[in-house]
Amino acid sequence: MDKREYQWAWLMVLPVVLVVAFSAIMPLMTVVNYSVQDIFGPDSRFFVGTEWFKEVLRDPALHGALVRQIIFSAAVLFIQIPLGIGLALCMPKKGIGVSFALVLLALPLLVPWNVVGTIWQVFARPDVGLAGVTLNSLGLDYNYTGDSLDAWFTVLVMDVWHWTSLVILLCYAGLQAIPDAFYQAARIDGASRWAVFRYIELPKLKGVLLIAILLRFIFSFRIYAEPFVLTGGGPGNATTFLSQSLTTMAVGQFDLGPAAAFSLVYFLIILLFSYVFYLTILNMDREG
Repeated sequence: MDKREYQWAWLMVLPVVLVVAFSAIMPLMTVVNYSVQDIFGPDSRFFVGTEWFKEVLRDPALHGALVRQIIFSAAVLFIQIPLGIGLALCMPKKGIGVSFALVLLALPLLVPWNVVGTIWQVFARPDVGLAGVTLNSLGLDYNYTGDSLDAWFTVLVMDVWHWTSLVILLCYAGLQAIPDAFYQAARIDGASRWAVFRYIELPKLKGVLLIAILLRFIFSFRIYAEPFVLTGGGPGNATTFLSQSLTTMAVGQFDLGPAAAFSLVYFLIILLFSYVFYLTILNMDREG
């Protein structure tokens, strides 16, 4: 590429750079500015340095929210990734069943997040909800509004229902991209179904699984609307995750300085975990 083509390439990218600057970089700089100031009004603010960061890092309520968030995200990945792979392997490869299955799987993804919480709020009610009444009829004494474990379990099942379809669709697309020649060679060699999965399908799915893991981790780590509508973060703080703690601090208490510092810490935690996942899967790909 000569110098003139290089300059034209930058001109083509410039609109995207400007959009990103206004939609991401400038708001981020505003948050950084708020995180080092104590704001009393539009014209009354004082520089406090890292004071808000120290306060956030010492806050036991945020420590608890972080622990709940990590446990929830780990449970989401532990359930949805294997479940998504298994269901993708069971989907039909040809015929009208493919279209039907794809449409059926896409339906949960089309439901808005706040509506998902409303649906499960009714579905899991212990008095009139189908799931709640069924569980109580089995003698399980289920009540997500009064029992912390039931509430946490309900939020987890709700997330599995809402987002496992994404993993299935990604894995199914990866499986469809595997050439038939690999399967023909496996049949000639007499490979078992497990051998086909272990040595053909799983290696070919590594790139797709990287995307699925990163997306599901990021989405689960910033979950807000669904548990807020379903449980309001309760009972107690059982389902109060980091995003709800941040919203309460910024909007409910209007503590802009601590909320800005907390949001930056929140962003760095997501960035760190995502980078670790990325490096881990890349190393697995090299070793394979």
